[in-house]
Amino acid sequence: MMKQESRSRDYVLAQLLAERHSCRAFRPDPVPRATVEAILAMAQRTASWCNAQPWQVHVLSPEATTRVREELVAFARTHAPQPDFDFPGAYEGVYLDRRRECGLQLYAATGVQRGDKAAYERQWLENYRLFGAPQVAIVSSHAPLGTYAAIDCGAYVHNFMLAAWSLGVASIAQAAQAAVAGFWRERLALPEDRKVVCGIAFGFEDAGHPANAFRTARAEVGDAVQWVE
Repeated sequence: MMKQESRSRDYVLAQLLAERHSCRAFRPDPVPRATVEAILAMAQRTASWCNAQPWQVHVLSPEATTRVREELVAFARTHAPQPDFDFPGAYEGVYLDRRRECGLQLYAATGVQRGDKAAYERQWLENYRLFGAPQVAIVSSHAPLGTYAAIDCGAYVHNFMLAAWSLGVASIAQAAQAAVAGFWRERLALPEDRKVVCGIAFGFEDAGHPANAFRTARAEVGDAVQWVE
């Protein structure tokens, strides 16, 4: 009995991991509050360093999300990125290859032609329109806990998105929201001891939108793992 149950859970987890993807176009209909609360309850089980649970999550209602959307776009247009955590200094080698592949897939799916700066900007600004998502969650960490608190928050974000997908809710983790940390600090009245890690836009997927027509690849296990005997 236990063996059969274990196989079933393996299968469910494998399917969720395989199916979940970054959604870049959402339907406008909101996620029921009870569903959002169920997602949050599952994500709260995330493991953390010394069980510190450093994440704080501000979940904007559909009404609040609508109010801030165009303000967010305007802020992004007029302010240079100022994240609370340093963004990558450089993408090199295979990391650059993977980043380029993802970008090229997105641009091909959405019809952005090479060198079309206006189209690039329109697609970039979709990050701040939250890809049309009816809601967004902003994840922050406790600054004195440093880098490892941000790592814990990353685990929380992953579990949030996996829990969401298990309930039929699509999502995308957004470093773009970290780039406008000042906007969120003011709008959410975040104290100075909180650092913005990222946002999570979520809602029901617009499955027919071309931005959702591609899937990024994953490296083989052997590319990431070395066995030590």
